[in-house]
Amino acid sequence: MKDHIKRQIQPAIESRLGSGKAIIITGTRRVGKTFMIKAIQSNFNGKSILMNGEDLLTQELLSRRSVIHYRQILGEYQLLLLDEAQAITDVGKILKLLVDEMPALNIIATGSSSFDLSNQTGEPLTGRKIHFDLFPLSQSELSDGYETRIETYARLEERLVFGTYPEVALTTKTEDKTEYLTELVRSYLLKDILTFEQIKNSSKLLQLLQLLAYQVGNEVSLQELGRQLSLHRGTVERYLDLLSKVFIVFKLGGYSSNLRKEVVKSSKWYFHDNGVRNAVIGDFSPVPVRKDIGQLWENYLLSERIKRNSYKRLPTDYFFWRTYDQQEIDLIERQNGQLAAFECKWKEKAIKPPVFFQKNYPGVPFQVVHKNNYLDFIL
Repeated sequence: MKDHIKRQIQPAIESRLGSGKAIIITGTRRVGKTFMIKAIQSNFNGKSILMNGEDLLTQELLSRRSVIHYRQILGEYQLLLLDEAQAITDVGKILKLLVDEMPALNIIATGSSSFDLSNQTGEPLTGRKIHFDLFPLSQSELSDGYETRIETYARLEERLVFGTYPEVALTTKTEDKTEYLTELVRSYLLKDILTFEQIKNSSKLLQLLQLLAYQVGNEVSLQELGRQLSLHRGTVERYLDLLSKVFIVFKLGGYSSNLRKEVVKSSKWYFHDNGVRNAVIGDFSPVPVRKDIGQLWENYLLSERIKRNSYKRLPTDYFFWRTYDQQEIDLIERQNGQLAAFECKWKEKAIKPPVFFQKNYPGVPFQVVHKNNYLDFIL
């Protein structure tokens, strides 16, 4: 395998240059945003400048919101790359001014949160931005000339345990993967929440993540989480929202077409990366000795499916489905109003959709995804 992997969204981003809009790239820390924008910069035919939003000089230069000032410092460039933009106060207003008053300047801004943590790019950039999410490496990226199909199957169990953060996927030693993920969770993952939301007790956030890690694939009660953490239900809800905005976890709600037997008020929570999930609970045991293979498999498939649909620019809503008498389906997808149902099983099994689902959703395709056919689901 090569020592770097071209990200799938890079060509799409490069094709949007010249659109007259700011390109916003969001994704958790250490996911490869900086590496990708440097690659974009090296391909760009024109004068460019890369600025780091966490650098005090950058913050000072951009804090003076004046068109004349911006033309003085940026007028000679055709491309501005602003990394870690969430660290800059009023970055949304700054980008709006640049887009409106310097239309010849291409702008790419990255952030390790959805920028909503400090409400910085909400309304100011309405109609003035093109948004991309960057995730840990997808299997489609790994399959794009970097490993053979045989190698992919051989590395599957490793990825269920260690995930696909770039530095993890390109590291061969197990102890190095373990050390990297442990340090990632300890030092980087919660940095934006702790900085922007001024949450001083990071231990509660980590405890919440641990509870979610053990309940992957199961319905989660906010009331019960609050009781276990000695936190108010509203505080738990806020923490979950923040953890979603920094791309650590994502939620599936219950799907219903208003049939009384269907569960709609519960939620399930998953991690965007299996390695982070396992680092949170400190368990990097190999697959053959694990008792949570079902959870690892379901989490992996859902996170990879989200990457796939996002990179293919397929707007998709995700749900689980269950009735009060325990008929259930792991994943319901809705694209352009069309439904598809999927069940995740590590070992190949012949399973029919639940009777209630067949009766009330005739014609909706149903597929069991297992380790012998999973690549068709995530590529």
